[in-house]
Amino acid sequence: MTEEVKIGGVSLNFKHYSGVDLYSDGSIENDLLEIVKKYKKEDYQKVIEERNSWPILYHLSEQRSNIVEWIPMDPRSKVLEVGSGCGAITGMLSKKAGEVVACDLSRRRSEINATRNADCDNVTIHVGNFRDIEPDLSRDFDYIFLIGVFEYGQGYIGTDSPYEKFLMMLKRHLKRGGRIVIAIENRLGLKYFAGCAEDHLGSYFTGIEGYSADSVARTFSRNGLINIFKKCGMNEYHFYYPYPDYKLMTLLHSDKYLPGHGELLDNVRNFDRDRLVLFNEKHAYEELVREGMYPEFANSFEVILGPGFDTIYCKYSNDRVDEFKIRTDIATDIAGRKVIKKFPLTEAAKEHVYGLRDAYLGLYEKFRGGDLEINDCQISEQEGCAIFSFVNGVPLSALLDQCIDRDDSAAFEALLNEYIKRIGYKPDYPVSDYDLIFSNVMVNGPIWTIIDYEWTYGKCIPVKEQVWRALYCYRLEDRKREHFDPKPVLKRLGLSDKEMQELLEEEYAFQKYVTGSRKSMVEIWRGIGRKTIVPKELQGGADAARPDDCVQIYFDEGEGYSEDESVFPEEQYDDNNVIELDIKVSPDCRMVRVDPAFAPCIVTIQDATWNDRSLSDSSTNISIHPVNGEWISDDTFVFNSDDPNIEFGVSEETAGGKSRNHLRLSLLTTIIPRNSADAIAESVHTQETAGVVQKENILGRIGRKLKEKREARYYKDEEWD
Repeated sequence: MTEEVKIGGVSLNFKHYSGVDLYSDGSIENDLLEIVKKYKKEDYQKVIEERNSWPILYHLSEQRSNIVEWIPMDPRSKVLEVGSGCGAITGMLSKKAGEVVACDLSRRRSEINATRNADCDNVTIHVGNFRDIEPDLSRDFDYIFLIGVFEYGQGYIGTDSPYEKFLMMLKRHLKRGGRIVIAIENRLGLKYFAGCAEDHLGSYFTGIEGYSADSVARTFSRNGLINIFKKCGMNEYHFYYPYPDYKLMTLLHSDKYLPGHGELLDNVRNFDRDRLVLFNEKHAYEELVREGMYPEFANSFEVILGPGFDTIYCKYSNDRVDEFKIRTDIATDIAGRKVIKKFPLTEAAKEHVYGLRDAYLGLYEKFRGGDLEINDCQISEQEGCAIFSFVNGVPLSALLDQCIDRDDSAAFEALLNEYIKRIGYKPDYPVSDYDLIFSNVMVNGPIWTIIDYEWTYGKCIPVKEQVWRALYCYRLEDRKREHFDPKPVLKRLGLSDKEMQELLEEEYAFQKYVTGSRKSMVEIWRGIGRKTIVPKELQGGADAARPDDCVQIYFDEGEGYSEDESVFPEEQYDDNNVIELDIKVSPDCRMVRVDPAFAPCIVTIQDATWNDRSLSDSSTNISIHPVNGEWISDDTFVFNSDDPNIEFGVSEETAGGKSRNHLRLSLLTTIIPRNSADAIAESVHTQETAGVVQKENILGRIGRKLKEKREARYYKDEEWD
């Protein structure tokens, strides 16, 4: 085998390659190689949306590189990347550094890496086990990156104390003042308690319970990592907390800037596999934040071993079109004061960021003499960013939440009225902030400051429209906020139902303007088809022992299903086992799940309409899917599960037609024994496989049984032999 080959500008070194790929994701790697050969990087997002595959999302998403993009790096830096995989991180390091040396076990993955990054002329990839490659590496690296790699230390090193040995080997290759960067899951991350399987092994609670001796990977708690560092004599370390995790990070907190109330909203989606939902992670995180315990339960860590950085917080907004992709940092200056910086992530986004100075000047003039302060903005050409002062206080959204938590409607109304009064200053001045939502207003006693005005326009936006959008966005983030009914306020401001509908359509158009034609991460998650499973037993107390013919309804507005936000309708089955449901569906809902019973059953949809149009009308564009059941006719399913689910999929166009939609269902449900349901489901499945489904015969036999026992709700197993 030739020791070194080149793909584009990337050098591949096979000196230590054994001839066998010791790590592989299987055939998907062949697909990835074909994709990176065929498509340019700017086309990867389209491929991700078309393929609906977690491995393709994971390896090709530009959000993967967020975990290193924020790190301030001298462009002359020399970088070592251990475990470079398919190159999601390598390309970003190549942009930021002068030289990148990468190592990976897999030839196929390294070929993918080199092909996708062929335009990089400063990258060398060594293929083989790091233990064999290590002696050939130089000892003058400014940075060494282990992104999703440290947990495999046992496999790389294969000795006693492999993780300590791994770090000591790496330490030899750092120049003085260099840094090792580790990104890894927290084995005590909240999502693993809440029902996500361990990432590497796919089993529930494995990391929490401490792993077994033969585990192929092992993650650590915060204290567990610190103990390893100290054993290696590495006493200078800095913890950052990527959220939702390090793989697709959108937020990065640190010990110097921990999350505040209501920041951690993106919890339920889990792209790699289905998951349980055992409790509301958002509410749990709020309690952990309040108790100062977030660092122990963050889902992932990013640790800087060596000198720290001025950056203490990052927020990525790069799920947008190129013109609006930005990163927001909070950093400390020479005097230790916090400052906010907004960086363009693309050349096209520079105009958007630099235009924030003009937005500041316009809003400053509008509110001069009023009761709203505007956070100042300066442009730094040297750093290539917009710089703002850090404003102390509490977001208005958090103050409103506190009113809801203590059921203080008078205080809520008072805050809302104060907001309306303050934003109403100079209503005819031709400058308006379209995004004047509650979370962008910082309250510090009598001083209210607009801290983010990214979407400011040189026109008048009526106060009533700004209030509508602020309430819309506020209620969208958390269902508990729906306890406040905004209609009386909006009516008082003079908004008609027609105007509110027009504003809703304008909001959808604005979101498309920002994101372009690309799908949101919610839509991608849904396309991949992951499920969130909520055990019914977790309803708690006396409610846990529900009758078998109880109905439960869930709504997915982008965060998956939540037990806390499900409803048990007042309607009940009548004497003929029929229930009539009128389900109110918000325009943001994309999936309604109806659980028709808590036992195996046969369900017939006797009637179904969406806003009074039959679902048989294709124009309603509502899909119907028995999640864990089998179709046995055009309108009937059998469920051989104690947790039958019927999902009704709602497109954005269908849902956006009204401020509140109605899904009306008439269901005939008959509880049957498990062994009977198993037999029916197996019969349907077998005949479908053979291509000779005889639904009429199946239904005829079942129908005769049901008719004979019409009066009985439950049946003994022997009666169905």
